Amino acid sequence: MPVAKVITAKDRQVRLPWWGVLCVISGTVLLGLLFIYFGRFDLARPSLISAGMIAIAIALRWKLRRYVWFWITMTILAALHLPMIVFIPWTTKWIPAVLIAPVGMADLYAMLWILSVVGNFMERPKTPAE
Repeated sequence: MPVAKVITAKDRQVRLPWWGVLCVISGTVLLGLLFIYFGRFDLARPSLISAGMIAIAIALRWKLRRYVWFWITMTILAALHLPMIVFIPWTTKWIPAVLIAPVGMADLYAMLWILSVVGNFMERPKTPAE
């Protein structure tokens, strides 16, 4: 499917307000402290990136919130992130954002593409029975 159909012009105009930025920062700090408390700070980065990309995908496709298939698809996509977080060995060392951002963007694009494919399948006109 071409990029134009997966990422729309409206998607490119989405901006986070200042209070949204404060919520993201405080939530990130709290979740980071929670991971430190349980001794698994190595899982903080992949968990936060996965949660962030899932949240962005939901926000970009919020108009689909009334469809059950949307929430089922998002639940499956979130569940598919869990093995990646738990079974891949992660480091707590510094990694440049230039290396992390493309992975997150590819994840977001893949989720938006899957939502587009599922949406096209679910919204296909039904053929009348003869």
